[in-house]
Amino acid sequence: MKKSVLFLCGGWKGHQPEECVALFSEIMKEHGFEVYVHNTLEILSDRDFLSKLSLIVPVWTGGSLTAEQEKGLLEAIFSGVGIGGWHGGMGDAFRNNPGYQFIVGGQWVAHPGGIVEYEVNIVKPDDPIVKGIRDFRIKSEQYYMHVDPSNEVLATTTFTSITIPWIEKCVMPVVWKRMYGNGKVFYSSLGHIRADFDIFEVKEITKRGLLWAAR
Repeated sequence: MKKSVLFLCGGWKGHQPEECVALFSEIMKEHGFEVYVHNTLEILSDRDFLSKLSLIVPVWTGGSLTAEQEKGLLEAIFSGVGIGGWHGGMGDAFRNNPGYQFIVGGQWVAHPGGIVEYEVNIVKPDDPIVKGIRDFRIKSEQYYMHVDPSNEVLATTTFTSITIPWIEKCVMPVVWKRMYGNGKVFYSSLGHIRADFDIFEVKEITKRGLLWAAR
């Protein structure tokens, strides 16, 4: 089976979905993937097409899936198609579809302080997605998320919020992987805008995670 990846490119423009998809489309092509980019969600109803994919990458902040689209996506991942993504494009997509959120293993709920400088801590240094990458700092949105305790967490961040004191010292997952049936799931909350991927660690973790998730 030829390696192939579907990018779902749309939703809120503030996360620069087109620019981010352009970057990772080229990266996946360099790794031998046939790339499909769709700016509508109707393709999720085509179960025969989905079944032939190696990976689905949602880059679609907000939006909603019809019952048929959600069922098509869930069945594809459960059968073994991988899914991976970043920030709000995956972790704040399809808010009204809890089945989708169950796949992802988390949902964005806040980014206290907006754009802030914070540290990302690698907690599973032997995992191939983060191996050789040290703790690093980034100035971007620090995502506060509701997360599934079954996630295998690879990196975290610790909140230091003056305006929201009750989350002070809260350790929050940033990068994780998990399974949904036979499908591998990768998520990173990094990557608010295209420029965030100019940071080596952010782009490298995302690239490795997508390649890991692809069957």
